[in-house]
Amino acid sequence: MRTTKDRIRHTLGFEIIGLIIFAPLASWIFGFELHLMGAIAVVGSIIATFWNYIYNLLFDHAMLKARGDVRKTVPMRVFHALLFEGGLLLLFMPMIAWYLGISLWEAFMMDIAMATFYLVYAFLYNLAYDKVFPIPHPTRQVPG
Repeated sequence: MRTTKDRIRHTLGFEIIGLIIFAPLASWIFGFELHLMGAIAVVGSIIATFWNYIYNLLFDHAMLKARGDVRKTVPMRVFHALLFEGGLLLLFMPMIAWYLGISLWEAFMMDIAMATFYLVYAFLYNLAYDKVFPIPHPTRQVPG
């Protein structure tokens, strides 16, 4: 399993790189000023940071219990990313509608577009992160 230090490095790297890419791209695509999309991105990042840490910890514990290992296959990574983004979608959509003064439907569509971006980004980031910082093989303690 990953250490707390490693999980913090993972989470901070994910959020910082994501913000650098997302805010200008979203401003251009959705037609809102950069400061508005930047604020959405920062608040979303804060929510996602806490969600990321808790979600990944719970997911790894579930994988360890179910499979005895936390290394993810490609299909498991797809499931992992979809479940993560689905949770964020439910948390974030009402805030977007309120802050931008748009309908829930418009916020939903915007949130889907953002989730799609982060879905692809999360998959690629986590794949790269595991290559740069591989998960150590578990050591089993022999009862004695």
